[in-house]
Amino acid sequence: MSGTEVLTDRISTSRDAIFSESPASLTQEDQEVLSSSPAILFSVSDARVGDKLTHLGFQQLAGTLAGTPFIKIVFDRQNQTIHFINNRRYRFHGEYIAERLLGITVAQLTANIDHYNEGFYLKDDRRFFLGILAWHTKKDRKFYTLETVEIDNMDVEMMKAFYKQVRDFVDPAAPILWKPANHLQEAALAKLAPSDLPRIYAHELYQSAQYLALNPGKALGRLRAFRTEADYRVARGSLEWFDILVMHRVPDDVPRLAGIINAEPTTPLSHTNVLASGWQIPNAVQVGVFDRISAESLDGAWVHFEVDPNGASVVLMRAEAPKDAPKRPSWALHRIQIEEPETANTAIQDLSRLRMSDRYKYGTKAANLGEICHVLENGSERLLGFYKIRRPPRPNLLPHLAKFLGVPENSDLSRAAWQFLKANVTVPRGIAIPFSVQQEFLQSSPRIQQAIGKLKMALELEARQVDALCLGLQQLIRSTRMPDAIRLKIDAQIANHLAGVSSFVVRSSSNAEDLENFSAAGIYESINHATTAEKIFEAIKEVWASLCSPRSVRLRSEVGISLDDSYMGVVVQEEVPASVGGVLVTTNPMKRGSDFRNVYLNVSMKSVENVVHGSELPHQYLFNTVEGGGMTIAVPEGSQPLSGELRNQIQNLAFSGRLLQSHFSKDYTFGQPVDIEWIADTSITGAPGIVLLQLRPYAG
Repeated sequence: MSGTEVLTDRISTSRDAIFSESPASLTQEDQEVLSSSPAILFSVSDARVGDKLTHLGFQQLAGTLAGTPFIKIVFDRQNQTIHFINNRRYRFHGEYIAERLLGITVAQLTANIDHYNEGFYLKDDRRFFLGILAWHTKKDRKFYTLETVEIDNMDVEMMKAFYKQVRDFVDPAAPILWKPANHLQEAALAKLAPSDLPRIYAHELYQSAQYLALNPGKALGRLRAFRTEADYRVARGSLEWFDILVMHRVPDDVPRLAGIINAEPTTPLSHTNVLASGWQIPNAVQVGVFDRISAESLDGAWVHFEVDPNGASVVLMRAEAPKDAPKRPSWALHRIQIEEPETANTAIQDLSRLRMSDRYKYGTKAANLGEICHVLENGSERLLGFYKIRRPPRPNLLPHLAKFLGVPENSDLSRAAWQFLKANVTVPRGIAIPFSVQQEFLQSSPRIQQAIGKLKMALELEARQVDALCLGLQQLIRSTRMPDAIRLKIDAQIANHLAGVSSFVVRSSSNAEDLENFSAAGIYESINHATTAEKIFEAIKEVWASLCSPRSVRLRSEVGISLDDSYMGVVVQEEVPASVGGVLVTTNPMKRGSDFRNVYLNVSMKSVENVVHGSELPHQYLFNTVEGGGMTIAVPEGSQPLSGELRNQIQNLAFSGRLLQSHFSKDYTFGQPVDIEWIADTSITGAPGIVLLQLRPYAG
């Protein structure tokens, strides 16, 4: 028996070797055999074709994505041959198929990529099955998953056939589980017994993940770990900008820091994580991190902290404390530019009459809601912007949009997109109260004016009394009676535009939010369930008072936004009954910049507040806004995935969000994602689709 045969036999027959052997652990004689044998040293070949795959072979062919090793697989149905592809040689399945199986160049493939993709993923008589084989280690479990790409519409028989071929050519010591790539495959699998096709779902893998990179980056800072929120509250005043905060779940009122680690799973779209993205600080979920901190005595120590989306865990390396640490971080030296607001006498307006340019008078939130109303009423020439951009080798994505909308490619797509928006989303009726009314109220009280003067002086002197003065000013705003002239103006407009409404939502709308490098997510108040005029007036004052909260004043002051430059408008809206709600961002937060297809959706069966405050883990989905379809990412414990009808509804929301992203884009790349809060009432038959509560730029 040759050296190659002996080594192959030793690796493939030893169960332990299959799971633990690596070239570095082999004897010198074994490594010499490996280096001289193209049949075993897969890393220098294009692929392993028609031969069984050991785990050592898998390792040498594999690439890594989000810390998970994987290889690409092509099964040629015509020749009944399986190909395990070297990831270092071929980035995409199609490149390998073009060069090795079709005899064409990659340039020829990419010139007709949509035609070839249809043949690869959508046709019943396709020649090839394309998949990914990934290796997972979950505590005491080790197994492979086999999945296709997200647009693949394989039926049950195709999935079973592909699985069997891979199972026959991968060492039987390792379990293989089919991982459905989209809702279509999930629905098909539901009709098949698990014994006929062993499976695991994406949400099961996601929810058991020990590490999730929420916002990549690096930081040098002091680690501060708090096992309870009570411990955090006691020490909160001692937190510095250079601290890296570790908690089971970081709360909303976190000050600006150098980094964040959550020790329990959380959604990427909570206010805390949106703020971390806007602050451009590393942020991750790392289950079990407290054990590591205790074992290495890292609490209070300076560390190098890194969040790498392709890593297997956060990086925490003990470091020397800097001798000459700057008193202020670099971001505090960069002043945020704020547009000069208009505070002269401005009328209270019906929300639907506002446009984006009215943010100078009514605040960003009110202006954006008014702009959506305008688009729904009149359409927009910008709706197609995202789909008109060239995505090499495609000249644009308009054919995909036409197919989703169910209209011919040569039809008026702008009108079809507008009609689609009108059919699927709406904005609650409301009024917008401008900055000038807030100023009129503040100037009506000498005591409030005196309190504002004291707070401004304390801010200039960086006095320790700032927080106490903020709290005092807030209480003064709440307790001061609203002058009759203001009450009558507000009352008249509510009676005029919202007659018949029994319950209202009172929302903040400031000029000091949703700015470049300053998102302010969650720092201002919004009040639900205001049912009488008196409660509405109290809620309006509560919203005005939130502009002076210690946290909002501190965060603005840190980036150079003074109290004099900060104003608060108010939106009073009809409160729409809702049985489901959530947040959508028109990007994939886990693959920023590299995934132009997908948008990310959070869904709560309780309230949108539970999502944004991170108080519960919501349903999480990805929806493809090019070819269509979606994937379940996470399902709350004890819950079932959403019904097909509701998933179809929120898929329409995903496309609606993409169209609105184009309209709200500040430039002509149409690439700035938007963040949308939404609700729906699924208990009412014939309900008017999705209700949009807020739209703002996504800081990620």
